[in-house]
Amino acid sequence: MQTSIKPRLTFWQLWNMSFGFFGIQFGFALQNANTSRIFSTLGANTDDLAFLWLAAPVTGLLVQPVIGYLSDNTWHPFWGRRRPFFFIGAILASIALFLMPNSSVLWMAAAVLWLMDGAINVSMEPFRAFVGDKLNASQQTAGFAMQTFFIGCGAVIASMLPTFFADVLHVSNAAVNGAIPDSVRYSFYVGGAIFLLSVMWTVFTAKETPPQDLAQFRAESSPGLARAMAEILGGFGQMPKTMVQLAFVQFFTWIALFAMWIYTTPAIAENVFGTGDAQSAMFQEAGNQVGVMFAVYSGVSALAAFILPVFARHTSRKIVHMSCLVIGGLSLMSLYLVRDTHMLYLPMIGVGIAWASVLTMPYAILAGALPAKRMGYYMGVFNFFIVIPQICSGLLLGYFTRHFFDGHTVQTVMLGGACMVLAGVLTLFVRDSAAQTAALPAADQAAA
Repeated sequence: MQTSIKPRLTFWQLWNMSFGFFGIQFGFALQNANTSRIFSTLGANTDDLAFLWLAAPVTGLLVQPVIGYLSDNTWHPFWGRRRPFFFIGAILASIALFLMPNSSVLWMAAAVLWLMDGAINVSMEPFRAFVGDKLNASQQTAGFAMQTFFIGCGAVIASMLPTFFADVLHVSNAAVNGAIPDSVRYSFYVGGAIFLLSVMWTVFTAKETPPQDLAQFRAESSPGLARAMAEILGGFGQMPKTMVQLAFVQFFTWIALFAMWIYTTPAIAENVFGTGDAQSAMFQEAGNQVGVMFAVYSGVSALAAFILPVFARHTSRKIVHMSCLVIGGLSLMSLYLVRDTHMLYLPMIGVGIAWASVLTMPYAILAGALPAKRMGYYMGVFNFFIVIPQICSGLLLGYFTRHFFDGHTVQTVMLGGACMVLAGVLTLFVRDSAAQTAALPAADQAAA
């Protein structure tokens, strides 16, 4: 089958089309590092944290396939195909980031988390399809690696902000009368501004190519509500085999990551700082330390993003992903042994290597197995295998922590590490049919 050859993009074109992810991950990093801290400060019990976090995966479950489908079937002469969703999501997410640290009661923080995560997903999901739209198979791994670089950079700065405000600018880090510390509030304000500006950079500097037959595209993209819903639901039965195999890898990977995001703060507070009191100065200090830990793994991922494709060319994407997940899982499990604050950052190096691969390799493998006309939709469906394990975690991890681990959250983090190692083993069973195509010259790819 003959296919059109997409032109190779320059470094700066890759930079512009990926820069929005700097802001998107700024928002996600603030959420990941501080949500449990905010919930705990507002009075949440440790056993309830996983349940309260359910807002994040449930919004992804609802939003991603719909936004993917809509972006597949959108074209505007000025805004293009994916960029309208970048724009709308950025505005809503920025508003939510300003609201979150001003939550005065627990239910308000939980409600804002729904808005924030849903809005971030509106911006984020089309970014994955953007790479498939614009890049040849030979550049797709580099495209996802560039996204991973910006994800790492955004997460490093965002995760460090509370510590920066507290230690450098001497902003209060105390939970006065049960309120969110000023160091956290100011961090979210900065995050809201950076999210908006970064995504707008991509919106106004990256261009999209219109469909070759615009009239046919518009005819096919106006199916009516009933048919649209049928197409959204019907696509699940038509998933490529590679996507099904990757689903098992993603399931156990994201159980591990969700366990880390939810429980690292109380785990470090108990295991290293010796406190479970969320109102204490030591607990808030543990929260800042976890922010630095998350900055370390994000920084490592930003550097590893450009190294992993080199290893993939000399081995395979499967081998690289398997190796990275095993390293990350063992690193998470090793947190159980840490009692010294100076040793907290060493395991995060391994987690960062895994995180770089999680953000790059599955999408690079998947992009080559998807039909181009439904790239956004299937990227949205693929997100199900991120949010479903998170929902399972939200429903079950609290029970495991309470009944199997006697409330010791560091053991829950260890369970997450074991799940990540299992995900690495399952990677060996994934069929990467695009691996050979990606290595071909452009002329040969057209006939592949």
